[in-house]
Amino acid sequence: MLTLLITYCAVGAIAGLLAGLLGIGGGLVIVPMLVYIMDLTGVPAQVLMHLALGTSMASIMFTSVSSFMAHHKRGAVRWEVVRRIVIGIFTGTFLGSCFAAAMSTGFLKGFFCLFLYVVATQMLMNKKPKPTRELPGPLGMFATGNVIGGVSSLVGIGGGTLSVPFMVWCNIPVHHAIGTSAAIGLPIAVAGTIGYLFNGWGLDALPAYSLGYINLPALLGIASVSVLTAPLGVKLAHSLPVDRLKQIFALLLYGVGTKMLAGLLF
Repeated sequence: MLTLLITYCAVGAIAGLLAGLLGIGGGLVIVPMLVYIMDLTGVPAQVLMHLALGTSMASIMFTSVSSFMAHHKRGAVRWEVVRRIVIGIFTGTFLGSCFAAAMSTGFLKGFFCLFLYVVATQMLMNKKPKPTRELPGPLGMFATGNVIGGVSSLVGIGGGTLSVPFMVWCNIPVHHAIGTSAAIGLPIAVAGTIGYLFNGWGLDALPAYSLGYINLPALLGIASVSVLTAPLGVKLAHSLPVDRLKQIFALLLYGVGTKMLAGLLF
């Protein structure tokens, strides 16, 4: 158990760093690593992906708080954007987690791999917005929140891979987009955690020390370290070329997606 907790702590260190650096909740790293670790420990295949997604969502609650507080201190959180999108985020994330609970592990793995490829391609293309584009109105923000929350719950992320490009596309400066995305990650994580907790409650196939689709040892290891490394990621985000870092991260995502897809097909 000690070795396993240390492994989860290492996952948390990487996730926290990425959360602060790129405005993501770390789920793009947490989910595939949890799938790999939990598979080695004998977690049944029918709940493997669900458990990884739910645990990732729960850990992001802690990571996002540490990250957005550090960004807030630097004045990089646009709270008016958070207020406008939060209702859509809650509804989309909860409904998405209910949908994910009804899907098979194979479907969720395939969707996750496809999502990694899409995100990596978007990062490499790095399209620039028209200078006149602005955030949409109330209905548009509600719809956008539902889409970001729904997709995030299906892949166990804090939404940064969707919300950062959306805000940059609406001409919000990239550092403000990253900081605001970190704040948006909290309602995504809360709603997603509730959904995965509710839909996995009482299942016999779950491993010991699990509450619904949330594994407590994994949550403890990841959360306890990610809250320490997230502020370091924030510091790096304000001093390093983010575009170049995104290109490197995109190549990593291609590699992770390919490995997961190969495991699914062969």
